Amino acid sequence: MRLFKAFAAATLLVLPALASSTYQIDPVHSEVSFRIRHLGLSKVYGRFVTYKGTLVLDEQDMTKSKVDVAIEAASINTENAMRDKDLRSPHFFYVNQYPAVTFRSVSVKALAKDRFEVIGDFSMHGVTKRIMIPISATGTTSSPKETRVGFEGTLTLNRNDYALTYMPGIVGEEVSITLEIEAIKTDPKP
Repeated sequence: MRLFKAFAAATLLVLPALASSTYQIDPVHSEVSFRIRHLGLSKVYGRFVTYKGTLVLDEQDMTKSKVDVAIEAASINTENAMRDKDLRSPHFFYVNQYPAVTFRSVSVKALAKDRFEVIGDFSMHGVTKRIMIPISATGTTSSPKETRVGFEGTLTLNRNDYALTYMPGIVGEEVSITLEIEAIKTDPKP
């Protein structure tokens, strides 16, 4: 019995070091934006306004971390009401049938200090593909009130891979996506 108590006490001392922390993406201080070529001449910029996501970060071993994000497809905004209406239509995102764009990580690979590859399942327009997102940690800040973390990354997707094939030659195939993420720790402070 004494051995069991000693083991239990040792386990309780180690658990805090092994615990992960949960963070919620702060949409007020984050951005999911994109750019795509028009007629091969210029780039059209846009962003998604409404999204939510959870980061479960293992500060001791970031490769054990997890990411789960959902973006409201109808929140697409290119600062042009007619274009946005078309992007929400069956021609493009078909938001009535496919209301969310999602990403759920399956692994995280450390590349260098504060640089990672997050691999996961990306779903858009009814198609799911495994992708890799290169991510850099931009820092952590704490106050008596809260702890925040920051990450940024860019990736390129081919819209044809997700059955978004309308207007070939007019709308480019490759979409460059930029992520600027700030997340707030939701675990209680010790």
